[in-house]
Amino acid sequence: MNDRRITRRGALFGLGGLFAAAASGAWKTDALGSSDGPAGVASGEVTCILAPEQTEGPYYISSAKVRRNITEGRAGRALTLRLRVVDASTCKPIKGAAVDVWHCDAAGVYSGVQGNNGTFMRGVQKTDANGFAIFRTVYPGWYQGRTVHIHVKVHLGGNVLHTGQLYFPDAVTDTVFRKAPYSRRGRRATRNANDFVFRNGGKRSLLALRKTGTAYTGSITMGVQR
Repeated sequence: MNDRRITRRGALFGLGGLFAAAASGAWKTDALGSSDGPAGVASGEVTCILAPEQTEGPYYISSAKVRRNITEGRAGRALTLRLRVVDASTCKPIKGAAVDVWHCDAAGVYSGVQGNNGTFMRGVQKTDANGFAIFRTVYPGWYQGRTVHIHVKVHLGGNVLHTGQLYFPDAVTDTVFRKAPYSRRGRRATRNANDFVFRNGGKRSLLALRKTGTAYTGSITMGVQR
């Protein structure tokens, strides 16, 4: 993660609430241009921050399908991802960016690597006029050495604008993992606090989760540099 890039920006609007960053440097205004600086953060008018860069990891495959439903019938708690991409300098949504996501299934398995066939839990969506890319997937499982996470890349015009990871509150994960198919495995050893990647900016990449019935919706706004 590049800490110097992060501290040059303002604040984040996650759909679950406002997140203020006490950063130095130039503050940016919202689309109305009505305020900036700490006062703008306090009023909710400053609404974006540069998303923290994190490692791509070893399981990225560049040929993911363009599709909304990436489950391929794999079992797990239903999860809708609402990922919004905005320009970190202007807070305006970016239309037509390719958002690429990949993660393990409920059993902690990635598709397409280490002899595992298939393309489950991998996909690409283009952002709409409001900057949203939406995916239907399942709540990820865990594997040794990592907390629960989803990988994400944002591409525009052939350039990679952002590589990061998205995380879940541990309390919600604990609740989900009490039920099958997650409960068939042993207790996970790695939580957010002791994950070596999460420690480098993970708090800024926590999904805001909303539960409807037995399904979850995870939302986040990612500020990127065009």
